[in-house]
Amino acid sequence: MKRPAAWIAATIVFAVHAAGNAHYGFFRDELYFIICGQHPQFGYVDQPPLVPLLSALTQLFGHSLFLLRLVPALFAAAGVYVTCVLAEEFGGGVFAQVLAAAAFLLTPVLMSFGMKVSTDTVGLWSWPLLALLAVRIAKGADPRLWLLAGAVAGVSLESKYSVLFLLAALAAGLLLTPQRRLLSGRWCAAGAAVAVLIALPNFLWQAHYGFPMLELLRAGQNGKNEIAGPGLYLLQELLITGFFIAPVWIAGLVWLLRAPLYRFLGYAYVILIAEMIVFHGKHYYPADVYPILIAAGGAAVEAWTRHAAALRPAAIAYVLAAGIPFVPMALPILPEEQYVQYDRAISKTLHSSRAATETEPGRESAVLPSDWADMHGWPEMARTVERVYDALSPAERARAVVFVGNYGEASAVAFFAPQLPVISEHNQYWLWGTRGYDGSVVVQVNGSCFKSDGLFASRTLAARFRDRWAITYERDVPIWVCRGIKKPLAAVWPGIKLYL
Repeated sequence: MKRPAAWIAATIVFAVHAAGNAHYGFFRDELYFIICGQHPQFGYVDQPPLVPLLSALTQLFGHSLFLLRLVPALFAAAGVYVTCVLAEEFGGGVFAQVLAAAAFLLTPVLMSFGMKVSTDTVGLWSWPLLALLAVRIAKGADPRLWLLAGAVAGVSLESKYSVLFLLAALAAGLLLTPQRRLLSGRWCAAGAAVAVLIALPNFLWQAHYGFPMLELLRAGQNGKNEIAGPGLYLLQELLITGFFIAPVWIAGLVWLLRAPLYRFLGYAYVILIAEMIVFHGKHYYPADVYPILIAAGGAAVEAWTRHAAALRPAAIAYVLAAGIPFVPMALPILPEEQYVQYDRAISKTLHSSRAATETEPGRESAVLPSDWADMHGWPEMARTVERVYDALSPAERARAVVFVGNYGEASAVAFFAPQLPVISEHNQYWLWGTRGYDGSVVVQVNGSCFKSDGLFASRTLAARFRDRWAITYERDVPIWVCRGIKKPLAAVWPGIKLYL
């Protein structure tokens, strides 16, 4: 078997995630991906189509959190395999690959990307693969590899648009070094054309609907997201990569900047982070770049310990000791009560770091971290809404629609109570419209009848859903029945759009 260390690392990473991922419940975004994927399109308001389609495919034979979470497990395994190969390409041997694999597995943000389905999941594999292909071309490989790089970039674009920032940073890094010659050949242009062709259907979809993703990003920067200054942003990068494991990728960055052949990758990282700061990206947007630096870190430590090989087991032991205690913060392996106790036992520092890495105001006040909190309460919420809907008279049920305030709640109701007609003002749901309902009877979840006084003749608080573990704004959810809308729902719809 070629590259046994890489294959063993991939097997271990897959096994860890397969065993540890499928706990608690479906994450808010995962439910949204599934519902979007069940309505196949070339794009969606807030993401390209690849992740929704993959998510929906896992649910073809019924609800399965295990099958859904195998998707990120597979991409994490593929990502660590590519990371090991990249470490080898940098000149590293078995030690470099083992150190890189351990750091990849235990880096909190990478473990989180491999734990639940997200638009960042594909990047665990595609971002380091782009770097690997660029390095091989820089070392004199067949320039037709640009075609493969273009295909990988296109697939990555069908997962998340942030790879554009990586591509721009890589191009800038190459332009700043003698390797700029690699950009001038016909095969590089052909690779770019391949990427454009793969991404074109989604681009045309966005153009057709007026580029809703840009509208959503602008809205996020004007109230939804916390904006971090340069100092805080750099601190967040240290925290999300694990403060005690970060020396591995920092060593890799230093090594890349000092290596003439690979310096373009070091420049690319610096430029990428600068882009994120300038454009107010969330701290995890560039995180798929860290496998590249981790691979370089493995090669760097191996080179620096060439005459002190006895230090190498200590380096691996350090990474394991630095990372393993924090695994319950990235894998949902502890029951909720035990997690809370464990969190308190680790140190008060963890609480402050959680607040420092939250990207939206109010999320840090949940009992559990926001990722864990957003995996709780969804089936029970859906059943509560179902009971309210079923309590309507047959005549009212024939006209009633369930209006839900955000895509998480809407997707939970649509997933766990699929017989209910669900609409929402939020993101893709707004684009799907009213589904033909006139709004004469509305079961409103977590709102007060479209937040418009006087729109309905009456409203009645029918139920409240409560869950102590849920995210702060989902712990006490009112469910109203609104009757007698005073103007058609279709006329109200354009004014309630929420792209956020």
